[in-house]
Amino acid sequence: MFRIILALLLTTVFSSANVLADNSAADQLRQFVRNSKTAEGDFVQQQLRAPRANEAQDKGLKVVRQTQGHFVFQRPGRFIWDTQKPYEQKLIADGKQLILWDQDLNQATFRPSTQALASTPAAILFGETSLDQHFDLVEGQERLGMKWVDLQAKKDPNAKGDLPYTKISIGMVDGLPKALELTDGLGSVVLVTLSQIQLNINVPPSRFVFKPPQGAEVLRLN
Repeated sequence: MFRIILALLLTTVFSSANVLADNSAADQLRQFVRNSKTAEGDFVQQQLRAPRANEAQDKGLKVVRQTQGHFVFQRPGRFIWDTQKPYEQKLIADGKQLILWDQDLNQATFRPSTQALASTPAAILFGETSLDQHFDLVEGQERLGMKWVDLQAKKDPNAKGDLPYTKISIGMVDGLPKALELTDGLGSVVLVTLSQIQLNINVPPSRFVFKPPQGAEVLRLN
């Protein structure tokens, strides 16, 4: 899920605010894929669910979990998704492998980056190909002061498994991502809001180098 979330967080546009205000969300997203090389910012991620039968039905989705932290990426293939509260956990991609570092467990899990990612939303982050090669972009309604675009994955016979979400939506304001919604088949929603975003900044490759501390448990998955 983190890879999906990470990749979709960064699919937006950076250009003049006056011009972007008139652009569709889909056009802004396409421009971002073409023009952005790096990005850095903060995130708040919430897991939401519908109210149960014994709960008030007029208060909308209920927050069952919330995390926050910092992200950075460098196209193609490098990113850090750094959860800082309420626990410390990092997901790191160095271009060849994905590393999950769990501070509380003192455990690092390594797995290879595979071609299967090309058929998932992670391609938006990793790839240099056209976004339209993997997704149909459908304009959504304007709400909460944002323009929304839905990403509908195209059928790929080489993909290993289906996406775990039935709906993927991104909200933009002046070419920057402000919200991401991922809805699964049971109606649960992952909502990610972004802030303090900086694009095309200098990001040294050393930021994506991770070495487990001495004494940490290391798992390597094929």
